[in-house]
Amino acid sequence: MSAPAQSSSSFAVASEQLLRTTLLDGLRTLLREKDWARVTMADVARQAGVSRQTVYNEFASRTGLSQAYALRLADEFTGEIGAAVAANVGDVTGALRSGFARFLASAADDPMIQSLLSGEAKPDLLKLITTDAAPIIAAASDRLEVILVESWIAIDAETAGRIARMIA
Repeated sequence: MSAPAQSSSSFAVASEQLLRTTLLDGLRTLLREKDWARVTMADVARQAGVSRQTVYNEFASRTGLSQAYALRLADEFTGEIGAAVAANVGDVTGALRSGFARFLASAADDPMIQSLLSGEAKPDLLKLITTDAAPIIAAASDRLEVILVESWIAIDAETAGRIARMIA
């Protein structure tokens, strides 16, 4: 009996992840077309092919949507650093150089970051990356710590945590 429950739970989790990915991908597409200040929750819903209420159910607000997008960016950016570490085994300088180059290139290409840097003022996005940045910094730090501990760098968790927080 427990196998069907796991299957049902796995389906629910996969479905939730697919919805979130579709919505955030839709937001990214919209941001390539127009500034964040002009994107509405209804726009995101139309882009993803769901109802506006579905977007609100998933993120609660534009702030929740922007935070989820920023958390996904942090995951993508730390993934770039992880890939650079994996590609530069035994070469700390090369891994750092490549990791930061990949991070900066990805950041420069991201439409949310571009929107933040251009157009009209966006107090909600500025708040997200300043006074409300703790969840983003924590997520990036956690992922970087894993990279530092589990990769060829293999430093102890305490040191990795300190370094990860400095990088993040």
